[in-house]
Amino acid sequence: MKRSIKISDRKFILVVVDLIIILATTLFGLWIHARGLEMLTFNFAYLIDQVGWLVLLSSLWLFSAYINGLYDPIKSATLDKTIMLLLRSGTIVMVVYLLVFFYTAPTILLPRGIVVYQVVSGFVLISIWRISYIYLAGSTRFKRKILIIGAGWAGKTIAQAILKYASNQYQIVGFIDDDPEFFGKTMAIPLSEEDYSLDNLNPDASEYKNIPVLGSANDLIAITTEGDIPEVVLAITTDINTATFRSLMDCKELAIDITLMSELYENLTGRIPVEHIGDNWFVSLPMDSAETSIFYSIFNRLFDIFSASVGLMVLLPFFPLIALAVYLDSPGPIFYMQERVGKKGKKFNLYKLRTMIPEAEIDGKAQRAMQNDPRVTRIGKWLRKFRLDEMPQLFNILRGDMSAVGPRPERPSHLIELDKNVPFHRLRNAVKPGMAGWAVINFGYIDDLESAKLRLQYDLYYVKHQSIMLDLIILIRTFGQVFLLRGR
Repeated sequence: MKRSIKISDRKFILVVVDLIIILATTLFGLWIHARGLEMLTFNFAYLIDQVGWLVLLSSLWLFSAYINGLYDPIKSATLDKTIMLLLRSGTIVMVVYLLVFFYTAPTILLPRGIVVYQVVSGFVLISIWRISYIYLAGSTRFKRKILIIGAGWAGKTIAQAILKYASNQYQIVGFIDDDPEFFGKTMAIPLSEEDYSLDNLNPDASEYKNIPVLGSANDLIAITTEGDIPEVVLAITTDINTATFRSLMDCKELAIDITLMSELYENLTGRIPVEHIGDNWFVSLPMDSAETSIFYSIFNRLFDIFSASVGLMVLLPFFPLIALAVYLDSPGPIFYMQERVGKKGKKFNLYKLRTMIPEAEIDGKAQRAMQNDPRVTRIGKWLRKFRLDEMPQLFNILRGDMSAVGPRPERPSHLIELDKNVPFHRLRNAVKPGMAGWAVINFGYIDDLESAKLRLQYDLYYVKHQSIMLDLIILIRTFGQVFLLRGR
């Protein structure tokens, strides 16, 4: 059987080639620097003397590229996203390097221009390499063939996710299903994904791709061997029958990869498919979190204290002007206090700058903010866009009610409704709520029960994969959204 390149292998290739290019462009920048000064000669002794900057620039670029998603094969599969991520990574490298330069580097040893040479040449060469990668990876020859076991709701959902997020990476050969009703038929998979479920799709507004049902579990080995299929996706949410189990064991003997639908869905979307985990809930859902680790808890708390303190020192000088603007635009209280629910269901008072008219909630009944909410004041609209209305929550972080990163805290009345109607919603309370969150940067704010279900998928992904690196990625992307005025 032919072996195709796995997604993890593609990530390794991207890292290695990028590293070679980055080292080459850094050497190019050092060479220009040496040529520009008569007292320097570009030789081995010079490189040894500059090895610290060689390591710094190379590591800085790789780190910036990683946190921006350039080594995610899914994000790197399209040209427009790749160019955008390259520009963002290069900008971060230049800003960080110049800060380091101004505070540590003697001007005579390392001019500011070197980072420009490295970033510009690196951007050009990596762009050429990534364009070539996209062209090759997207060709039929290099796509990874997969077979989906289960043509039901879960199978259709993962097929839809693959078509939307990884059509350049995977080729869906077909479905396997033991239901005789499906034999010989094709499944119409919408190409334009609605956010909530296949049941909500409008047939008149969607284009479809027809994927055939090739046979039953008894045909699995014959189909995979004849079609040179190196991977099958298990999309069955109930107990598998004996025939399917035996066929899967045969696949393992033949070194055919078996991937759970929930696992692949997580990798493609950054969400946990709570509606499709079925009897495998203990595998798919977060049974633990990083906050149970002593190291993470200590580091996270120290970072919270440091970041909240720095944030308050930077913003406090502007508070009088902001407070005056809030009052002149809409006379009333400057600050707004709301009861929220945090980790382990503990209630606390969350602080915000008031952005709505006084008495915005009729009879004190909790109401969700809406898009273009008429209750929002003129100044409040801009405070929300820059997310400055949330800055008083830095006090909540210092008090330990919240963290810099985590699921957004809910109001008690809303939480009762969500816990009742959204499966596994209580798992959000396994970690501290945060100012920035995985759901906020990927999805935004919720307006109704259906959007709450989707937000939960992102929140559970965060709880399951919570780490220092993920927190850093979320914070950097949050700052990017602030600059793009994506607050509401």
